[in-house]
Amino acid sequence: MAYKINDDLIEKIHESSDLVDIVSRYVQLKKSSNNYVGLCPFHNEKTPSFTVSESKQLFHCFGCGEGGDLITFIMKIENLSFVEAVKFLADLIGISIEEGSNEFDNKIKNEKEKIYKINKEAARFFYYNLRNTSAALKYLKDRNIEKKVINKFGLGYALDGWDSIYNYLREKGYSEEDIEKSGLIGKRKNNTGYYDKFRNRIMYPIIDIKDRVIGFGGRVLDNKTPKYLNSKDTLVFSKGNNLYGLNLIKKNSNREKIILVEGYMDVISLFNYGINYAVASLGTAFTQNQAKLLKRYAKQVYICFDSDNAGINATNKAFNILRKEGIKPKAIILPKNYDPDDFIKKNGLDEFKKLEDYALNYVDYRIYINKQKYELTNYEDKIKFTKEVAKTLRELKSPIEKDVYIDKVSMDTGISKEAIRREVLDKDSKSVTTIYKDKYINGKNRYNKNDIMPITTVLESAHLTAEKTLIKLMIENRDHYNIIKKDVKEDDFLNHENNILARIIYNEYDNNPCFMKLELKNIRNRLKNENNIDMKYIYEIINMDTKFLSEDKNKLIMDLINTIKYSKLKVKRKEIIRKIQEIEAKKDRDEGDVNEFKILCLKLTELDKELKSRI
Repeated sequence: MAYKINDDLIEKIHESSDLVDIVSRYVQLKKSSNNYVGLCPFHNEKTPSFTVSESKQLFHCFGCGEGGDLITFIMKIENLSFVEAVKFLADLIGISIEEGSNEFDNKIKNEKEKIYKINKEAARFFYYNLRNTSAALKYLKDRNIEKKVINKFGLGYALDGWDSIYNYLREKGYSEEDIEKSGLIGKRKNNTGYYDKFRNRIMYPIIDIKDRVIGFGGRVLDNKTPKYLNSKDTLVFSKGNNLYGLNLIKKNSNREKIILVEGYMDVISLFNYGINYAVASLGTAFTQNQAKLLKRYAKQVYICFDSDNAGINATNKAFNILRKEGIKPKAIILPKNYDPDDFIKKNGLDEFKKLEDYALNYVDYRIYINKQKYELTNYEDKIKFTKEVAKTLRELKSPIEKDVYIDKVSMDTGISKEAIRREVLDKDSKSVTTIYKDKYINGKNRYNKNDIMPITTVLESAHLTAEKTLIKLMIENRDHYNIIKKDVKEDDFLNHENNILARIIYNEYDNNPCFMKLELKNIRNRLKNENNIDMKYIYEIINMDTKFLSEDKNKLIMDLINTIKYSKLKVKRKEIIRKIQEIEAKKDRDEGDVNEFKILCLKLTELDKELKSRI
């Protein structure tokens, strides 16, 4: 039986496969620097000389000299012809092959070659237009895009007319039908002719890894909609199978990492500032095929989408798609109302690099997002937050990872590790929730001393939130600092990171009377001298948005101070109860124990009165 084997099929097989994965079915490979090595399957050897390059998708044996690509390997290892090897791989990865002649489909091949040529001519035309259109050049200049970057990406401009590209390509000898197949023009409704699809737009040529122009994206210069317009799918272009900027990754990046962003300008702006490892999806949701491409070209993938709700949803979907490919991505967290382009233009390369350093893995990202969604000082929200995070923790295969994150969530919420562990294991989760509500919302206590107490305290989270908010308010405004320091000392900040920040803030303001607010760079410089600090936690505070807090900041500050004082009293009460229980547990109590027991009971009574007065 014969099959149609053509360029499209071969390219699709290479794009959908990973040589390391295929070779690993036959050879035990070990990572060595940027390559993989193993014992050659084509000759007998005791010392590994067989090398597989993941980035180049090529293999070579330094012992016997065998080498080649994926298809070559299968031909050799399975003793197959070229056609049989292609069929073997197609079946392996689920690509169907049409029966028929095994010769190339010349008609399709010729049509594709025409589209490539048309797109190349169009890109030249758009580039020429940009150089001679002041409004378009001003748009790029206002966005700080340098000339060398314009040239690197081949940016252009589509004139504000209905037949500019149409007339240009017709003069070059291309037929209306072929130009339409490229997606650059469309038929008028009454079939009286054709019109340019891209008009008065900055043009972004989409170039594949073989340096062929396969399509275009266009952004308006005015307020017309749609803001962005992309080429339709053609014989040479499929949005879900390509990534904008991947052609430059192949040339310029060391392939250690790739940042996935949402738009053309994000890629270009990052490149403009020296980050030459960003790519974007092409006007469609991120796809599984795009994830396969990323897996081939990078060891570490970062997701950096807009910080709005749509960006958060897209990040969650991208996480799921990438994880299905065995990739462990991280999310770069942008401040609210920023996209990568906005952020790097305003803050520069160093600050963006810091965001990259603090990027969150899947679990940390889910925790972070749910913290923004729920108010952990509210009982109901605390329960919802814990249950949502528990769903994420259930996905973890490693018991060690689960235990680490259970401990983290316990510290964030004040809920005991045992209760969270039961929720993660999905055992009797309804009763855990009921116990929490009964004890801390409805005022009931259904536990005796022999039970495992599922909740340690509900005040830890409120205290922590109060400390974080006070720290942020002090950083932003000396007046806030002056109010806070009257009632709160540095040592009153019990959290380790908050205590360090408080010491820095108090010192900075006291030694610099002219400072009306603190520069974040000064704080960061001081933090370099501190050990054992959680920089992600620090970054959460620095990124905290105080615009949506109460307008009456003085009242808010007093409420937060009272929260801290109330929480400290609860901590003190807990310590007294612990000491009382220790004395009660003694079998042989002396007179000193009895006197201490009385004193502790008096202190407990006084504390209870003070706590009651603060409610």
